[in-house]
Amino acid sequence: MLEDKMLLWKFRRGSSDALRSIYEKYKNDLLGLAIALSHDRTAAEDALQDVFVSFAQRADKLHLKTSLKSYLSTCIANKVRDIKRKKSIQTVELDQAGQISSDGDQPDTLAMSAEQSAQIEHAMAQLPYDQREVIFLHLHSGMKFREIAESQNVLLNT
Repeated sequence: MLEDKMLLWKFRRGSSDALRSIYEKYKNDLLGLAIALSHDRTAAEDALQDVFVSFAQRADKLHLKTSLKSYLSTCIANKVRDIKRKKSIQTVELDQAGQISSDGDQPDTLAMSAEQSAQIEHAMAQLPYDQREVIFLHLHSGMKFREIAESQNVLLNT
C-alpha cells in the first residue's frame, strides 16, 4: 500500500513510469476480474483500458479511502456493469479467462478440476450479478466485505 501511495504521488508529479508501474502491477488481476464478471474477454479488455484512462485523468483529484487495488477493482466492476447494461455479453469458458492452470497436472486431476470448475461456473451463473460481483471482488481482488459494501453504497449485512 505504501508502494502504491508512492507510485500515485510520482504519477501526480508527471511520472509516466509510475502510471506504467501501476498498470503492470494490477492489469492481470483486474483483467481476470473483468473477464469473470463479464464473461467476455473483449469487453473486459475495453473495461480495463477505460478504467486506466479514467484513472490517469482523475489521479490529481483522487483521495483513496481504501487500497489502490480495491479502488481499481471497484472501478472495473462498475465499468463492467455499465458495459453489460449497454450490450449483451457473450459467455466464454473459465479456462479461456485464465482461471484454470493445468500445466503439469495429471489427467484424473484435470478431469476433476474441469468438472469442479464447470460446477462452480454454473453455480455462479445462477447468482444475481450483484452477488456474483461481491464474490469476485472478495476472492479475486482480496477486498474485505466492508470495503465492498462501502464501494457499492450498501449495508454490510445485505
